Amino acid sequence: MEAIWLYQFRLIVIGDSTVGKSCLIRRFTEGRFAQVSDPTVGVDFFSRLVEIEPGKRIKLQIWDTAGQERFRSITRAYYRNSVGGLLLFDITNRRSFQNVHDWLEEARSHVQPHNIVFLLVGHKCDLESQRQVTRQEAEKLAGAYGMRYVETSARDAINVEHAFTELTRDIFALVRNGDITIQEGWEGVKSGLVPNVVHSSEEVTKSDRRCLC
Repeated sequence: MEAIWLYQFRLIVIGDSTVGKSCLIRRFTEGRFAQVSDPTVGVDFFSRLVEIEPGKRIKLQIWDTAGQERFRSITRAYYRNSVGGLLLFDITNRRSFQNVHDWLEEARSHVQPHNIVFLLVGHKCDLESQRQVTRQEAEKLAGAYGMRYVETSARDAINVEHAFTELTRDIFALVRNGDITIQEGWEGVKSGLVPNVVHSSEEVTKSDRRCLC
């Protein structure tokens, strides 16, 4: 019987305040863009199914974290139970790019003994005329930390699906190869949900016979 979803992956989205984390998530999960978005207080939760291959679906639990320093003690608690993360900066805000290193260091210090698969995301790529971070330097930074790099726009729906799907595929490959395993007490990866199966009376009878033999 085909599973409703093969695995559930918990993802965390981090980065400075105002880089567009909530807008990116809402575009991905709800298919809409909000012109005005209130700052996230603590952590918000979203979910969506992603089909990474024909018939192979992954359920994503996505945690949207507050970028402000006063909420960091709350968001740190969510690192340890995440298997993947999108690390966002705003291509029109160089400081948000310079802070990528600090976000990575904080995440890695709180995920132990687990690891998080990160994707570096240069957001608001629709504002090309205001760009303060080149694609080349962002790709260089991503490479130095062993991450992929993608540029997105929640407003124009550019590479939003691609970003989440590629990260999901990368995690799925690691799970399939045994590099990431399901562990009791860890919420990062959970096994799939299979729908209840109603057997015919003949199948039940055969099953009973096997038990009696």
